[in-house]
Amino acid sequence: MTTAAPLSSTAKILTVEAAVTTSKQTIEYREQPAEVLAPGHARVAIASVTLCGTDAHIWDDDYASELPIIQGHEAAGVITEVNSDEFAVGDRVVIMPMFYCGKCYACSIGRVNACKEMTVYGCYQDGSLVTSQNVPVENLYKIPDSLPLNLAPITEPLSIAMQACKRGEPVAGEKVVINGAGPIGILAASYLKEVGCEVAVTDMVPSRLELATHVGADKTFVVDGGFPNAEQAPELAEWTDNNGPSLIIDATGSPHSLAAAIDNVATAGRVVCVGISDRDLVFDMRKLVSKEIDLRGSRNSKNLFPECIEMLDKHQEELSALITHRFDFHDLDNAFATLTDRNAEVGKIAIDFQGVEK
Repeated sequence: MTTAAPLSSTAKILTVEAAVTTSKQTIEYREQPAEVLAPGHARVAIASVTLCGTDAHIWDDDYASELPIIQGHEAAGVITEVNSDEFAVGDRVVIMPMFYCGKCYACSIGRVNACKEMTVYGCYQDGSLVTSQNVPVENLYKIPDSLPLNLAPITEPLSIAMQACKRGEPVAGEKVVINGAGPIGILAASYLKEVGCEVAVTDMVPSRLELATHVGADKTFVVDGGFPNAEQAPELAEWTDNNGPSLIIDATGSPHSLAAAIDNVATAGRVVCVGISDRDLVFDMRKLVSKEIDLRGSRNSKNLFPECIEMLDKHQEELSALITHRFDFHDLDNAFATLTDRNAEVGKIAIDFQGVEK
């Protein structure tokens, strides 16, 4: 028996308010009809959305998205109506924004996160910067009462970081370097410490490395003209018993950083690239072969939301420090201006909606 109000009750919700990115750096708030609730779907009152670098590119019309679009792919909220037995009105949920075809080669071998026909809320179809969103129940995950709704959207980027780490097959006790102390790098460091690895994090901005230490990184290195420099090389060598790190996660989006990872990784080590760039990668092919390196890409995440929710709930204090700025839903212009301000020292920006229990 369904726990929802009957479908006819959708008439009570006449409109929703959506933030529509209509053109480069232009957002319009629009009242639009609420969608009819289809079978197997739930209506979610959005409580909080966090923004990432992809959102900045979409807002700047520098992404594969077609404008206009409703952005937002890291979201949490409360179910207000549901047409399924799996959830109930009042359930607090996070939204898994990815959809896959189930038919392509990647899907056929279980790597749905690399689906050839993948689509994602807020990136390739309308997302969660809207007061109420209809979502298939298979894309919803309940969160514990102990996890605040205004922190829960971090589940999505945590799943990206966790996927990158799992691609590297980390083993407790091994020495891992993470290049880049942005949100994905910080979340990766937190997860690798949970696994039992020793972790070093590199970044060009010293203040970002403070957060890496906060989540448990054993070492941090400031990158200035390349890593490791003459002073850092002996420390890295001593830390890794002159082998180099056995696993490097590159979360920078810099081809130079990824090429350096190939140089620095141990013989028979693994390098995982989760940072994205359209620039060409140039490296010495001989090292790839002579060191027998595993060079792996990592995209989105594969069925990791339950594990990420558990980890986020466990490490709320450390990981909540990622959110450095909060803005109201009606203040998106300032939110995106801050997101793209290189001097703002942004970790994650959260967009909070009024009237939804946090």
